[in-house]
Amino acid sequence: MNSPQKPATADKYTITAALPYTNGPVHIGHLAGVYVPADIYARYQRLQNKDVAFICGSDEHGVAITLKAKKEGITPQEVVDKYHAIIKKSFEDFGISFDNYSRTSAEIHHKTASEFFRKMYDAGQFIEEVTEQLFDAEANQFLADRFVVGTCPKCGFEEAYGDQCEKCGTSHNATDLINPRSVISGNKPVLKETKHWFLPLENYEDFLKQWILVDHKKDWKTNVLGQCKSWLDDGLRPRAVTRDLDWGIPVPVKGADGKVLYVWFDAPIGYISSTKEWAEREGKNWEDYWKDENTKLLHFIGKDNIVFHCIIFPAMLKAEGSYILPTNVPANEFLNLEGNKISTSKNWAVWLHEYLEDFSNQQDVLRYALTANAPETKDNDFTWADFQARNNNELVAIFGNFINRVMVLTDKYYEGIIPEPATFSEVDEQTLAELKAYPEVIASSLERYRFREAQAELMNVARLGNKYLADEEPWKTIKIDEERTKTVMYVALQIASALAVLSEPFLPFTSQKLKEMLGHAALVEALSWNDISTKPELLKPGHKINKAELLFSKIEDEQIENQLNKLKQTKMENTENKEKIASAEASQVTPQKETIQYDDFAKLDLRVGTIIEAEKMPKADKLLVLKIDTGIDVRTIVSGIAESFKPEEIIGKKVTVLANLAPRALRGVESQGMILMTENADGKLVFVNPGEDGVENGATIN
Repeated sequence: MNSPQKPATADKYTITAALPYTNGPVHIGHLAGVYVPADIYARYQRLQNKDVAFICGSDEHGVAITLKAKKEGITPQEVVDKYHAIIKKSFEDFGISFDNYSRTSAEIHHKTASEFFRKMYDAGQFIEEVTEQLFDAEANQFLADRFVVGTCPKCGFEEAYGDQCEKCGTSHNATDLINPRSVISGNKPVLKETKHWFLPLENYEDFLKQWILVDHKKDWKTNVLGQCKSWLDDGLRPRAVTRDLDWGIPVPVKGADGKVLYVWFDAPIGYISSTKEWAEREGKNWEDYWKDENTKLLHFIGKDNIVFHCIIFPAMLKAEGSYILPTNVPANEFLNLEGNKISTSKNWAVWLHEYLEDFSNQQDVLRYALTANAPETKDNDFTWADFQARNNNELVAIFGNFINRVMVLTDKYYEGIIPEPATFSEVDEQTLAELKAYPEVIASSLERYRFREAQAELMNVARLGNKYLADEEPWKTIKIDEERTKTVMYVALQIASALAVLSEPFLPFTSQKLKEMLGHAALVEALSWNDISTKPELLKPGHKINKAELLFSKIEDEQIENQLNKLKQTKMENTENKEKIASAEASQVTPQKETIQYDDFAKLDLRVGTIIEAEKMPKADKLLVLKIDTGIDVRTIVSGIAESFKPEEIIGKKVTVLANLAPRALRGVESQGMILMTENADGKLVFVNPGEDGVENGATIN
């Protein structure tokens, strides 16, 4: 048991979880990084009888949405409606206990974001500038962030997006990309002038340095502080809050036709609009959760969102002037899958809605495995073998085993009625004292956002129970000392009751099932977190518990093999797709040139000739000087094929000659025509075959 640190307290808690993009379902990386730890924390605070608003919603205005719509041939609204429904249901089925799950396409969000922008605009908080931005002439549109890819100016990754490089994590502007290309047409974009509004982040640099690097130096995670320091050391620059796009929230000022609020500005305001929606429904005042200094505001995010929630959104809140600032931003690192980075585009993921189908009623097993291996300080790896081991060796063998023994023995010895304890031994007193200390120990870890540590302490409560039973052996004492057995079973049932409460943040479905087994309607349901430490007893003698049920089931090798086969199939498909793409690129045919008339073609004099001499052009690596018998003469042709052929290899070679090409001097040698060449699939030069053997020099090609 770790030494506890006294938890911080607050009157109200506004807990936000990063808004998921509605361009695809939720996967285990999202759960481990954001939603499971946020849910654990929210549930724990509710058990502390705190006033909690646990807020989230779908982020529906990203460029990824419009790209998905184009790809599927449907409207952006149809995309977000489809995935919003999938994501919301997955969260509900998995037990993520949001107080409100909204969406940024909702009317209340459009109104809230517009008002937020307008207040800042009227206060002169923005800079209006005409700048050059990337424009796809063929598609006739500006290329906002994900509509353009190119080489990252920092790390050289060739597939960086226009707003961020997914390899090194650097945020940048689309115009910073090297060799940019349009995702829509594949063309190289041009620069075109457009007017936008910018938030001058440099004006908030001193405030942010003090607030982050000084005020929160001791209580924020090192990975968060490190990334913020890197940004601040590099110097903050103005960042556009609007963009040219037809999907999003229209900019609410004159002269902004065809422009919407940039998604990074729009999305975090979604926390506020979602809170408004919840407060209106519940008859609460939303401002109590966003403008009261006694409220603790927490943002649970992944590391790719650190800069937005620690620098940009706080700068927005500061500029607006009436909001509280985040108390903490406990960002996690990334979760990998079986040794490889989770990839939506490559389908390398465990999708939540599919897991819920394959592992019916086993939500808590995944919650437990993800928390036990949470990427709190570094990227971690999820494996199905570890998932199985966590379930079978810990949940089944430790937690489930203890509860099953307590329930079965109580039913067997006392027909399910809690016995009246006799005299407590020193071991009994020590065990109960240790039990009463655990809520504060677990709370200390949770308040420091150490969820793996907190869950490990929860399992130590179950270990405490198992050790107590193993040492006191009630199955033996029942034969020789019934009074002693009553005391042992009474103490064991207090541990089981504590587990029913303490497990609720981590294993909510298990907690509910255990409460029902212990007869929650009478006693356990009313217990709070602090009752475990303060109440003299959690289950009173005479209370009747219900029949035992297994809390956890063993996961068989066959189930794991099925999941590994899914991934194996995905890997094979990805390999096949990669090979197909490579093959297509290698054999890609050059697009047809513009149409010509027959008279244009008739002007070309194409003839069969034979190379009779060949030598290297002095001081030229690429050029050969050829003597070719064209049937009408022997002429000199200079050809750039020296890197592909040696002179002696091509003497006697039949070639196709463009005979009436105007002569041209190359390095002092007059070239009197051109031989026709092409490239094979390997990119090597080959001669255009002039026809069957026996074709005479001078024969024309019609």
